[in-house]
Amino acid sequence: MVLQEAKRLGVVVLGSLLIAVSLNFFLINANVFASGFTGAAQLVSSILVDFFNIKASTGVLYLLFNIPVLILGWLKIGRSFTLYSIVSVLFSSLFLQLLPVLSISDDIILNAVFGGVISGVGVGLVLKIGASTGGMDIIAMVLSRLYDKPIGIYFFILNGVIVAAAGSLYNLENALYTIVSLYVTTIVIDSLHTRHQKLTVMIITDKSDDIQAAIYEKMIRGITLIPARGAYSGEERKMLYLVITRYELYELEQIISATDEKAFTNVVDTVDVFGEFRTEVM
Repeated sequence: MVLQEAKRLGVVVLGSLLIAVSLNFFLINANVFASGFTGAAQLVSSILVDFFNIKASTGVLYLLFNIPVLILGWLKIGRSFTLYSIVSVLFSSLFLQLLPVLSISDDIILNAVFGGVISGVGVGLVLKIGASTGGMDIIAMVLSRLYDKPIGIYFFILNGVIVAAAGSLYNLENALYTIVSLYVTTIVIDSLHTRHQKLTVMIITDKSDDIQAAIYEKMIRGITLIPARGAYSGEERKMLYLVITRYELYELEQIISATDEKAFTNVVDTVDVFGEFRTEVM
């Protein structure tokens, strides 16, 4: 368990570093804005410098913007999720302060695309292991759970404000390149974080009661128990049949591994689910 948490923490720190790299090495000097609260902090920092001659750190603004949203995550999503989100926000702010702002390329298209890809990988990896990079991730996660839609859709909609501001305050070209960056980020996030996709899981085990209790405690998913018998051994067992989201697969794997390492598990893609399927915010 300690090793798993350490691995999870390592992914959160890596994701935070990638977000800072995308900003400081690609997006900031190109005047292309990132997604989420990182882009909002970047935009406000640019406005303060360009229009009011006030230098405000993107990292500090990012930290301040996240405080009310982290409270929302604590109340609506869960404590573990929010604690890792806090870690991500703190490390992102730290890396934004420590890494220099460079201009690797003068090509604004390259900056927009590579900045978007690196940012998307950072956000997607963190979301995949059940945490977030804070800010708009949490708002999009709440909406995704409420309406059971791809989280990238909400990123794109919510980021429309950043695009509009970039177009009105700077020029239309900045807004267009920002759209390119946001679109790339959205595609990468949805390729890594696919919570809306459903999976059917069949678990054959000698410890069906223990696994069932653990799933009910941590995931609150409906389970169907089906009698099963080994063709070779002739031993009587039970098969647990349930439908989950791909977002929950990591947690289910940990539950099965901790409860019965010898359990045989088959996971298949599910095209659609009819009937009751829990999607509401916990």
